[in-house]
Amino acid sequence: MPKRRTSKSLAAHREALEYFPGGVNSPVRAFGRVGGNPPFLARGKGAVVWDLDGNSYLDFVGSWGPLILGHAHPKVIRAIESAARKGTTFGAPTTAETALAREIRRRMPSLERMRFVSSGTEAAMSALRLARGTTGRPKILKFEGCYHGHADSLLVKAGSGALTFGAPDSAGVLEDVARQTLVAQYNDLESAAGLFARHGREIACVLVEPIAGNMGVVAPLPEFLPGLRALCDRNGALLIFDEVITGFRVHPGGAQALYGVRPDLTCLGKIVGGGLPLGVYGGRADLLAQISPEGPVYQAGTLSGNPLAVAAGLAVLKELTPAAYKKLERLSRKFGEALRGEIEDSGAEATLVRVGSLLTLYFSRGPIRGFADVMRSDAGRFKRFFQGALSRGVYLAPSPYEACFVSLAHGEAQIEKAAKAMGEALREVR
Repeated sequence: MPKRRTSKSLAAHREALEYFPGGVNSPVRAFGRVGGNPPFLARGKGAVVWDLDGNSYLDFVGSWGPLILGHAHPKVIRAIESAARKGTTFGAPTTAETALAREIRRRMPSLERMRFVSSGTEAAMSALRLARGTTGRPKILKFEGCYHGHADSLLVKAGSGALTFGAPDSAGVLEDVARQTLVAQYNDLESAAGLFARHGREIACVLVEPIAGNMGVVAPLPEFLPGLRALCDRNGALLIFDEVITGFRVHPGGAQALYGVRPDLTCLGKIVGGGLPLGVYGGRADLLAQISPEGPVYQAGTLSGNPLAVAAGLAVLKELTPAAYKKLERLSRKFGEALRGEIEDSGAEATLVRVGSLLTLYFSRGPIRGFADVMRSDAGRFKRFFQGALSRGVYLAPSPYEACFVSLAHGEAQIEKAAKAMGEALREVR
């Protein structure tokens, strides 16, 4: 296995441990699932990042999805610099906020009105409060394996079966809070329908990733999203799409346009902020009229609609033309086909799932349709595969349950190089 220099990153990690739990500011950045210590990244350009030791990597993390144009895109940098020269924050309305909102609604008409926040977690948390406030109902329905940020009511997983109440999935989450969260199985309409049969008059909303991206990539079955829409309509509940990952990535109008299902509310993040902290929740105008100061559902944020984040997000969306999406699909298809070829040639027991520029390699036989299928993936083999790919200069998410992100900055030669390197890593662990 090729060797890479690590001394400077190791020293940085040791110092970081003195200040941060695990030496990181988000647990997904730690290397607990894959072993070793994380490289400390120093800079990025296009599809490449460099660590403190000077090692370079083809990056398929992309800051966990926002960098659809790649690192340090010149137009995004210029937009941020221009905004910063005028002031980094005001805590007051700006026309730039309206310009970004106008572009979001043009691409996603279901967001008739919206509110800017500072993260995807905040967007999901606020959307849930709005759903409860407008329906007067206490419970929410989510799906095992779908992550919607770290608000208390969302850090819940299923109990002994799909039709049971959830149990807290984190210390500090109260049982009373967890009992208000119902957990069904992704791609299993019967599990959701069963919960509605028992608790329908108490369910305020269904919150779902229209394409699961936080247990790895899992595509919805054809009947799944339309079925959820029908269940919500029959029972007076709201349908909320968490498009923090999929928004403006899988289609110009998000997964809701790709699959033709219109939610009542949508949560956005990542790409919409152009790599800076920005989240959005929005949807039907009558629902957003319930948000303060117009209505009784309170939500506020000092840095909401930050001028730098708004400028970055608008600069990115302007680059996402029809031609750009065609290029992204071409690159992603090439990457997917190359990886499937490597899987076949290596004889590895592995399954690749791709939806647009989102990909996950599972170390198990397919099909991958839900959480139980995901859990059959061999995490031990992924650990060895990850280290093999990293040593060959391919930077993947350090978890077997995350997505790879293809960006418009990836060139065809880089795609081929990455697939070959990952194939070599596969042969070592098959």
